Amino acid sequence: MASQRPLRIGVVAGEPSGDVLAAGMIAELKRQHPNAVIEGIGGDNMIAAGCDSLFDMETLSVMGLIEVVAHLPAILKVKNALVAHFTKHPPDIFVGVDAPDFNLRVEAELKKLGIKTVHYVSPTIWAWREKRIHKIARATNCVLGLFPFEAEVYQKYGVPYRYVGHTLADAIPLHPDKQAARDTLSLSKDDTVIAVLPGSRNSEIKSLLPVFTETMAEVARQKPNCTFVIPAANSYRYDDITGYLSENLPTTLSSSQVQVVRGNARNAMIASDVILLASGTATLEAMLCKSPMVAAYKLSGLTYKIMQYLYKAPFFTLPNLLAGEKIIPELLQEDVNPHTLSEQLLHYLETDNQPLLDRFCELHETLKQDADKQSAAAILDLIDA
Repeated sequence: MASQRPLRIGVVAGEPSGDVLAAGMIAELKRQHPNAVIEGIGGDNMIAAGCDSLFDMETLSVMGLIEVVAHLPAILKVKNALVAHFTKHPPDIFVGVDAPDFNLRVEAELKKLGIKTVHYVSPTIWAWREKRIHKIARATNCVLGLFPFEAEVYQKYGVPYRYVGHTLADAIPLHPDKQAARDTLSLSKDDTVIAVLPGSRNSEIKSLLPVFTETMAEVARQKPNCTFVIPAANSYRYDDITGYLSENLPTTLSSSQVQVVRGNARNAMIASDVILLASGTATLEAMLCKSPMVAAYKLSGLTYKIMQYLYKAPFFTLPNLLAGEKIIPELLQEDVNPHTLSEQLLHYLETDNQPLLDRFCELHETLKQDADKQSAAAILDLIDA
């Protein structure tokens, strides 16, 4: 790694979960190579770790097969500008963090130019569209994976893969301090606290916040002393959430019962007695925070029909996939309604959840691999190769 010039590393994340993963990796790269030039697209965490973000990450934060179409022109504009930038200023390596529909295209173009590429976070080829492995192989020199069950499909096709674990598993204690989290959020140890996370994308807020709000109202009707904490993933989502609640708070809920906070998702999860959340990386973090949860998701009608045909995994939430069995409720489409959601939440509030939390601890242990160091080492190894 001895060189007269600093390392140049391109990194692109497309949403808050990728921003967190990339930030830990960047911090470790910067620790070993303080003069490294790291640029691409990232959020607040990546920028704080030392990445120069050339475009607003919000442009890429779109979910769904059909939903992305409306945003395609803006996404393609960013992609073309990004490729042009890295063509003019070639990095030693490019790392696409998740966002496979965007990053694999960028990686493929840069790899053709002789730039080494890494894809951090395996696309869900183990769940649907397995043949994407060939596109991944053409686009990348190596895939860095978060979960141990992913390795099998890469071995099957002979595609380079390295299991690095998950940075959240390293960052979150095996036994989190619930009272400290409550103190941070000014919550009493005697409160019944429900964390509500309707998603990190605007489309998720529009889809899930209305039904989550009605669910809160139903729970409050049966448990009047509940406090609901809604952590907003970023300033965009904070405005979305507070704007909606200011006009649509049900009469059975008082504004004093609902606390919307900027960030602080982890403290909200640790502080909670149960969590209602959008399916996604947040379910993994909730598991690591050792909180019971109810996961929900709503897709557009057409996207759902397509996914019914293509999706082959038995579960869609990460705790259930990691466990290999259904250990938390995961609800889709018409099952995402206030009656069903409130019923599941109230069940947790009236149940001994220790066996579930013990299982969460077991799964946590499997993901503790020192991911930031592992991912940084994999990238440096590839640069040296």
